[in-house]
Amino acid sequence: MTLGMAIHEAEAEAEEGNASHSNCRGGRREKRRRDEDEKEEEEEEEGRTRDEEEELEAASLEDSIAFTDTLIALKIIRAQFPKIERVAVQPFVLRSQLYSSIKDRTQVDRELEALRKEEVLRIFKLNTGQDDHAIMFIDDYLKQVEAARIRIEAKHPDDVVVFSWFRSFVLPSKNQVGISHLELCELLSSGGEVKDKHISILINAGLLTRQMVDSNSYWFSIPNIGLLLKSLSQGRKELQSFLNRRKYKEMFLSALEKRRLRFSQLDMRFHLRDLIGSGQLKIVQTPAGSLVRIA
Repeated sequence: MTLGMAIHEAEAEAEEGNASHSNCRGGRREKRRRDEDEKEEEEEEEGRTRDEEEELEAASLEDSIAFTDTLIALKIIRAQFPKIERVAVQPFVLRSQLYSSIKDRTQVDRELEALRKEEVLRIFKLNTGQDDHAIMFIDDYLKQVEAARIRIEAKHPDDVVVFSWFRSFVLPSKNQVGISHLELCELLSSGGEVKDKHISILINAGLLTRQMVDSNSYWFSIPNIGLLLKSLSQGRKELQSFLNRRKYKEMFLSALEKRRLRFSQLDMRFHLRDLIGSGQLKIVQTPAGSLVRIA
């Protein structure tokens, strides 16, 4: 090879190297631009989500009393769940509140059953009334389970493994409102040797309560919900008593919604939806606005 040819090849290789280096720099710049664009899109999406949640929270009951889809109703009522200090409970929705928002109760029951089977949510039997049920999205419920585990871990660090068994083997296999003692032990045993203390820990954590009619069965329950169930019962009585004392046992919805309850940590909107859906109150449309009346 002549010296001229060698120089030519060296120059060509250098040009290729420079081009390659330039392409790398260009590729890195393009990647940075894509990453920045994706970050901006995420921030915009988060902003839109926060704005939508704030709009839902601010919406009056009169503006959001009727829906046609159970899942949409659940999401909106959940977003309007009252913010309560010193009570560590994730938002939940009462079945009666759905009945107040969707006229066809059969549709509500059918769609709830489908969402339960799809493991979108869980349904819990409450001790405040024969037909009282709370509905909680599964992601919210798993947060409750984890919070209960952390709370119990301080007292029983060696036994919190039962929470992992409960989450991994019981919840996916049993999504009804209750479970028998035998079935509970069989499912938990998939994780390890089940002892009486493990069941006691789940009861003390608020994840299970014994059924009154059958001591060998349990209701699945929501930890820390006790104070809110007390508020639910007291708020129902207070609101009904207030309306019963009025001359015509009625009041405009827009005015009633602004009132504060003395004996309930749950807000007026929560109780109105509950009592309208259970048939204790009814809405009457007038030219001057919606009236809430004792049924």
